[in-house]
This record gives sequence, structure tokens and C-alpha cells, in this order.
Amino acid sequence: MPGTFNSEIDPGQPMVYQIRIKGHLGRQWTDWFEGLTITALDNGETLLTGPVVDQAALHGLLKKVRDLAMPLLSVMRVTPGQAELSNELFS
Repeated sequence: MPGTFNSEIDPGQPMVYQIRIKGHLGRQWTDWFEGLTITALDNGETLLTGPVVDQAALHGLLKKVRDLAMPLLSVMRVTPGQAELSNELFS
């Protein structure tokens, strides 16, 4: 519903996202992906995790994935604790 405020989300803090792509990226891409953590998964996928300041920045990151011609598998907003747990589970 438009205009509904979720009290669990601090509007002053960037949201944490996990972007899953098909294929592996090396850690040398960290700067290009604006400091997101790059995790190469055993299943041939890469997980990009980190804070994203706003929707415009998220769209910019997704454009970079598109420009690499790597298939986008998922985009998920997570809490910082969920992001750490997911990285441990999939590493």
C-alpha cells in the first residue's frame, strides 16, 4: 500500500542487497561493483552482497550486470544478518 511506513527499516541507512548472477567474477571486480562483496559459489554462480544507497544505485548495479552479459538470477533485499548467513551457507 503506498504511503505505508515499515518501522523495521531505518530510512537513513542503505539497504543491503544480494544479487545472484550466473558465472564467476573475480574479486578484482569489487571496485567496479562499488565495493560489494563478491562471493564465487561452488555451483558456478556469483553472489554480490552489500549496501545500496537507493533505487537509482541498484539500477546502476543491475546495468553493470547487464553490460557484462552475465545472466541475472535474482535480486533480494536482506537484513545485514541475513546477508552474512547466506554468504556462509553458499560459500
